[in-house]
Amino acid sequence: MNLCFHDYHPQSDDLRRWTLTGLAASPKQLPPKFFYDATGSRLFAQIVEQPEYYLPAIERGIFETHGDDIIHRLGLDGCILIEPGAGCGIKVRFLLDRARPAMYVPMDISAAHLRQSASGLATDYPWLPIHAICVDHTKPFELPSEIPNERRVFFYPGSSLGNFDPPEAIRFLGDLSRKAGPRGRLLIGIDTKKPAAVLNRAYNDAAGATAAFNLNLLRRLRQELGADLELGSFHHYAFYNERLGRIEMHLVSRRDQRVRIDDTEFVFTTGESIHTENSYKYAPSEFQRLAWEAGWNAEQVWLDPREYFSIHLLKVSHQTD
Repeated sequence: MNLCFHDYHPQSDDLRRWTLTGLAASPKQLPPKFFYDATGSRLFAQIVEQPEYYLPAIERGIFETHGDDIIHRLGLDGCILIEPGAGCGIKVRFLLDRARPAMYVPMDISAAHLRQSASGLATDYPWLPIHAICVDHTKPFELPSEIPNERRVFFYPGSSLGNFDPPEAIRFLGDLSRKAGPRGRLLIGIDTKKPAAVLNRAYNDAAGATAAFNLNLLRRLRQELGADLELGSFHHYAFYNERLGRIEMHLVSRRDQRVRIDDTEFVFTTGESIHTENSYKYAPSEFQRLAWEAGWNAEQVWLDPREYFSIHLLKVSHQTD
């Protein structure tokens, strides 16, 4: 098979360390990267099917409308195509059906999910060498030596950059620019600012898919860390913080309670929350200024007619420290 798997073993100890630190903080918090175990990845696939969650349909529409221009400007033939947070490997198929990169490098924090999606791609695109990397791509790491360092194109669709606070987003984009090298490019999806009602519906879907995705974090704490907690003692809460330009997701305690992990006890009062995710929204000009600070220069931006979502093509302009 045309598939090589590189496992950097990013998960279990990291989850324990982040949890003990995050629940001791004020306010309590956990990073969103821990949503994506195998169960969480499946739940996210359900989220993108919900009618309230506008992002996938609009992003797909932009690709369908401007696909020829995107492919032409991107210059994928013969490049090294790298996708951090590849997930189900669905979106990259739009590119692979229209161009022939020399190699595809999907990355994901969930080993089981990555093996499944990468194996499917290897079967469907037998001409394509695939180097799948199980890694926490939000932290600095070195790409395997098998990945050529020329003509690297990063593909980061779906607005995942919004999970980073702006300084962290600059650091992350700067790390990508260094990995991409002098001729590197980045095709990235960015969610834009829009009416609060639209955003609030998107993260509080009627079917409860987003709530289940959020609450799955507690299941992980029980199963993987032996946390002494009741899954029904917290509820999902998400809202648009217009002042900060971000959706916030929380797990809110339904009552006064104590949660024990190892020898540490964490006290929750009624209404106290664990802050699990931010999703920042950017006007195109705001994002382009942020990308410039990280070493990227804007080449082109594509938007839907309502300007609910944007896809940006960037090229490395300078190296940041």
